[in-house]
Amino acid sequence: MTLAVLSAGNGNALDPSDAGRLANDLVGALHAAGATEVERFGDPVRLRALSRRAYDTDQRLLICADNLVAHPGLLRMLATEPGGRTTALVAADPAGDLRDDRGKLLPAGPGGGTVRYLGALCLAPADLPTLDKVADRPDLLSALLDAGVVPVATPVRLLRAEQVHTSAELARARAAVVAVDEDAALLRLAVKEKDDFFTTYAVSTWSPIVTRAAARLGLSPTAVTWISVLFAVAAALAFWQASRPAMIAGGILLYLGFVLDCVDGQLARYTRRFGAFGGWLDTIADRAKEYAVYAGLAAGAERIGLPYAWPLAIMAILLQTVRHMTDTWYGALHDEAAAHPRAQAAGGVGARLSAASNRVQGETGSAAYWLKRIVVFPIGERWALIAVLAMLTNGRVALGAVVAAGLLAFAYTLALRSLRSISMRVGVLDKVDTMRHRDDGPLVRHLLAFPGAPAPLAFAALAAVTSLILVASSVLSGSSSEAAAGAVALVLLGAGIPAKARHDGPLDWLVPAFLRAAEYLYVVAVGLVGSVPPPVVFLLLFTLALRHYDLTARMEKGAPGARGAGALLGWDVRVVVLAALALAGHATLAEAGIAALVGASFLGHAIADWRRS
Repeated sequence: MTLAVLSAGNGNALDPSDAGRLANDLVGALHAAGATEVERFGDPVRLRALSRRAYDTDQRLLICADNLVAHPGLLRMLATEPGGRTTALVAADPAGDLRDDRGKLLPAGPGGGTVRYLGALCLAPADLPTLDKVADRPDLLSALLDAGVVPVATPVRLLRAEQVHTSAELARARAAVVAVDEDAALLRLAVKEKDDFFTTYAVSTWSPIVTRAAARLGLSPTAVTWISVLFAVAAALAFWQASRPAMIAGGILLYLGFVLDCVDGQLARYTRRFGAFGGWLDTIADRAKEYAVYAGLAAGAERIGLPYAWPLAIMAILLQTVRHMTDTWYGALHDEAAAHPRAQAAGGVGARLSAASNRVQGETGSAAYWLKRIVVFPIGERWALIAVLAMLTNGRVALGAVVAAGLLAFAYTLALRSLRSISMRVGVLDKVDTMRHRDDGPLVRHLLAFPGAPAPLAFAALAAVTSLILVASSVLSGSSSEAAAGAVALVLLGAGIPAKARHDGPLDWLVPAFLRAAEYLYVVAVGLVGSVPPPVVFLLLFTLALRHYDLTARMEKGAPGARGAGALLGWDVRVVVLAALALAGHATLAEAGIAALVGASFLGHAIADWRRS
């Protein structure tokens, strides 16, 4: 639900009859955007009253200047911002007084602005108390920025919007609006403005046709997500069959499934049908589909007698999950730094890298721009590589390529992001429930953790390196003792000692990734020590990945947190159980049992929490 207010535009010299018609048009557009009630105001007292009313009823407040001429779809975009955040309508302008930093609006810095404000913004309930404090100022957006609010940008792009001050300007603005096919523009705007190379040229060139068809059929974005899951499962089954016709069919199905994976987001943006569940499901489904395909490729390669395919699949799922943990937390760190630009350093290698990266990002379509997009090996490029190599070669080659490219991308992003994060001088893991996102269990929470313990990153990194050494020694020697696995478990538990310390260091955003790496590598090591069948090891890693993606997806999509999901099955409990049963000679039982428990816990909490929500 949304309350809307129509404010008096500055310097408005419109003819009274023109001003009245424009105001009536805007009232209709605001109602069409989803506003349940539209009021006009001209004084701070009334604005404060409306702000408090919206806050008390947990509604957004949409404020629009009464001299704005715009496509109604733009106002609807403001009122339906998918993250429920405060957002403002802006247009690209090198002389503007605002800067768009990864979709966040900030005051123009020393380098100047990139956008200008167009007189319409929608405030999230959480920011309404701040509005109450600055309602006296005529420049509301600037006042909100000064007070610490960081709105997201809603750019005009293909549509038209302009504040007018004379009847001549009104006529020109209306003509500009009429000249644009709004529905066609909205369909095109549903495509991400800056996407990856493969997605831009091999998917987005025709996916809007599918999006429009899905909208006309009345399909929801969630329904399209489920259809894409079916395509990916069919591709995995074809890869498992492993004949040449099946591999070709699997590659085609995988490509079509990826198209539908793009269409669900486009459909949500086109129809403005957003929800926390849909965003959460899209994230979880993307990873589950990709990892199911890894399993299909490995099983198919084994089926035709190719060795080492399952180890490659295990390496791929471990690598991609750890990479995604760094992606999530670096993104959160970057947003935190954007919200507190004064905390960033003025110089240093990291600051220079940030400036260089921003320059390249601004050169849309250049060779450097596309190289930067490709080198991080995003999902579109991964799926394209898998599809092409599966059709031309076999599952083992496809998995080997994914691992090799993933390692290069991980080394590149980890090095550069670490340097850049040092220059940002902000923390992010301390802004959330740290122990929940560490996935700490009862041993850490109630026994091992000490509030004053230092260096949480060092402890987590040591645990990851120790697990890696155990895996390497097992592979190189061909065997390793259960006693070594037990000793490594003790080192891993040491990572729980600083769990209650503030994770506010510039590199502490890496702690979740190191903890995931430590546990996953330990799962692999126990599998090697206990001769666990590789598919069982993969299954445990798959369920653990779903659990950890669940934590990050709920945070990113603003979804409700699982109630008590980390209390009994934290990483510490899992490590102890694995070590104990491995020492007893039951490593396969341990990994299969933990996979069943983690999978059941994930499904149970997901279903219960989403039914509650």
